[in-house]
Amino acid sequence: MSDIYQKFHELGCIPVVAINDAKHAVPLAKALAAGGLPIAEITFRTDAAEESIKRIAKEVPEVMLGAGTVLTIEQAERAVAAGANYLISPGIDPKVVGWCVDNNVPVTPGVACPSDIAMALDFGINVVKFFPAENLGGLSTMKAISGPYGMVKFIPTGGINSGNINTYLSWEKVVACGGSWMVKSDMIAAEKFDEIEALTREAVLTMLNFDLAHIGIDTADDAESLSVTETLGGLFSLPVKKGNSSNFAGTIAEVMKGKGPGTKGHFAIHTNSIERAVAYMSRQGVEFNWDSANPKEGGPLKALYLKEEVAGFGVHLLRR
Repeated sequence: MSDIYQKFHELGCIPVVAINDAKHAVPLAKALAAGGLPIAEITFRTDAAEESIKRIAKEVPEVMLGAGTVLTIEQAERAVAAGANYLISPGIDPKVVGWCVDNNVPVTPGVACPSDIAMALDFGINVVKFFPAENLGGLSTMKAISGPYGMVKFIPTGGINSGNINTYLSWEKVVACGGSWMVKSDMIAAEKFDEIEALTREAVLTMLNFDLAHIGIDTADDAESLSVTETLGGLFSLPVKKGNSSNFAGTIAEVMKGKGPGTKGHFAIHTNSIERAVAYMSRQGVEFNWDSANPKEGGPLKALYLKEEVAGFGVHLLRR
């Protein structure tokens, strides 16, 4: 996966923005970045799109900028000159896509059927926009039309919201989703940037879906670990599951057979995607112990410890 699509994957959601007045571009971009999504697809549906891209590129360079609803080569040229890092179109126009490929501009064309996918592959493009996602039948349709095309990944857009985004992201072939519910035009026009920041943060936390997975308890040896596990199991009617380095009392307690990570023990936090959690938390200054990564390489991360303890406890992310 190229760097730009890897970034899409780490962020999970691409805000699709229609700006009618370029004066709103910079405060909007700052609100998105503060909310945890330093990315925006500025649609060329409005006259303010080009100037908005210019202003964001100059004043909020940490925001990855895309131009959406690109329908002509002339729009593509203007978008790139303004500072767009990538282009997205609602359909697949051979002239526009060909110009992007010839000029090494990342482009994600829209598809709605197998013929569209085949055309994208002819251009060497294997990440496509599925649009309009909900109107076309959502995830089930996307899975069905992708059957012969195992190499293709998708960015579904259209009807995506906080209630269904995780359904889409749960499929490994979805790179990210495009959505506009946190950046509606009326909120932008009313300059409700605090509300946009809050909705953006809510979207990020919905995708990450943090909650407590289990508490880790240290013991002296195998015998004490089993004793503590059985005691907890008996107290709370929890099944006892024996393991190599620890035993589990249900899903709430991991009882180590000796000293585990953390001065006082550890706790695990569930998340839907460790990769997205790492990207989000790293922007907050959190560091990770990559020696603890499981697996070390290849495939999605299943577990990863934070570098620092919290109140004497080791903390690790655990993929749900």
